[in-house]
Amino acid sequence: MAADEFVSVSSQADSEEADIARERKELADDKVGETNELTKIYIERGLDEDLARQVSRKLMAKDALAAYTRDELGISDAMSARPIQAALTSAVSFATGAALPLATVVIVPKPMLIVAVAVGSLLFLACLGAIGAKAGGASPLKASARVTFWGALAMGVTAGIGAVFGTVAG
Repeated sequence: MAADEFVSVSSQADSEEADIARERKELADDKVGETNELTKIYIERGLDEDLARQVSRKLMAKDALAAYTRDELGISDAMSARPIQAALTSAVSFATGAALPLATVVIVPKPMLIVAVAVGSLLFLACLGAIGAKAGGASPLKASARVTFWGALAMGVTAGIGAVFGTVAG
C-alpha cells in the first residue's frame, strides 16, 4: 500500500511540476496576458477591477510564478504533493490497522478466530474513525459509523467471494 501511495502521489507531483513548467513558459512569453489572466481570477473572487489589477501587478512584481501556482493552479508549499510523506503515512497507517487483528490471531483460540478477528477489526475501525475525526474536527460518531459500515461491507463481500470460490476458512 505504501508503494502504491508513493506511485500515486508521485504522479500527482509530476502533474504539478508540468503545470508549473507550463506557467513558467507562459509568463516568459506573455507577461501582460498573464497579468490580465491573474486580474480576472481576482475579479472572479470578488475584487473590483482596479484593486484586482493592482494586486496582480504587485504579486507579479514580487514572484509571478508563486502567484500563478497558488492562485491559478491551486498549488502551494503546504498543499503540494509529497510522495515520501504519503508513503510513510500509508505504511504506518496500515501497520497500525493490522496490529489488532494480528494480536487477535495470536490470542484467540482457533474455533473463535474468524468471528473474533471480524468483530475486533470492526471495533478497531470504529475507534480509529473516531480518533481521526476528532483530530480533524469532524463528528466522531459519523466517521465511526462510516468506516465501520464500509469495513463490514468489504469484509462481507470478501467472505462472499471466498464462499463462491470455495476458499472460506473454517
